[in-house]
Amino acid sequence: MRNVTEFAWDSKKIVWVIVILALVIVGLGSYFTVPAGSVAVKLRFGKIIGSYTEGLHLKLPLIDRVEKFSVRIKKDSFETEAFSKDLQSVGLTLAINHRILPETIISVYRNLGPDYTNTVLRPTVEEWTKAVLAKYSAESVISNRVQVAKELDEILKSKMAEKQVVISDVAITNFEFSPQFLKAVEEKQIAEQEAKRATNLVEKVKKEAEQKILQAQAEAQSLRLQREVVSDNLIRLRQVEAQLKAIEKWDGRMPTYMAGDQMPFVMAK
Repeated sequence: MRNVTEFAWDSKKIVWVIVILALVIVGLGSYFTVPAGSVAVKLRFGKIIGSYTEGLHLKLPLIDRVEKFSVRIKKDSFETEAFSKDLQSVGLTLAINHRILPETIISVYRNLGPDYTNTVLRPTVEEWTKAVLAKYSAESVISNRVQVAKELDEILKSKMAEKQVVISDVAITNFEFSPQFLKAVEEKQIAEQEAKRATNLVEKVKKEAEQKILQAQAEAQSLRLQREVVSDNLIRLRQVEAQLKAIEKWDGRMPTYMAGDQMPFVMAK
C-alpha cells in the first residue's frame, strides 16, 4: 500500500514538473525582442500579422513565427563578368552598400523575400553591369573607371528603389582582363612611348635648327650694321687720327728747300 502511495506521489510530481516546464516554455514563447538596428515581421500560419521595431513584443507561442531583418547599411561584394564594346571579356568586382527601410519591411518581405540580396539585387547588378560595359571599349573602361561606376551607381539606385531597397553607394573595386588583352595594351603603351621619344627628338632637332638660323640671322644683321657704320665721316676720322699721329712724331725741324734751275725739294736735316 505504501509503495502505491509513493508511486502516485511521484507521478504527481512528474506531472507538476511537466506543467511547470510547459508554463515556462509558453511564457518564454509568448514574447520576442527586436534588437536595435533591426525590424521584425510576425507571421501566423504563414500570414503576415504586422511589423515590429526594436523592443519587447508579444506573440502566440507555438503559433506565431517571427522573421527579423537588419535595417542597417549592409555591404555586399559582387563579382560579375561582361563583354566590352570591342567584345573583350571584362571581370568586375563591385562593392555595394544597401539597406531596407523599417516602414517598407512588410512589402519587401512579401515581394522580395528575406534573401532579397541573392534573389533580386545580385541579378540586377549582373544585368546592368553587362548593359553599361557594352557601351565602352575594354581600354576605355580603364580610363573611364569613374564614369562607369557613376553610371552603374545611378542605374542600380533607380532600379532597386523601385523594389524599395535603398542603395547608398556603388564602387568598382577591381577589373580583370584576359592575358591577351593585357599584353596588347602593354605593347601599345611601349609603341606610344617610342613614338613620343621620336617626336621629342624631332622637336629637339627642329629647335636646334631654328636656333642656328636665328644665330645666323643675328650675325648677318650685325655685319650689315657694321657696314652701315663705315661711312665717309668714319674715313675722315681715321685720316685725322693718322695726321695726329704724324704730328706727334714730328721733331720740330722745318723742311729745307734748295733753289736751282730744277724743281725745289725738301732736304731733311
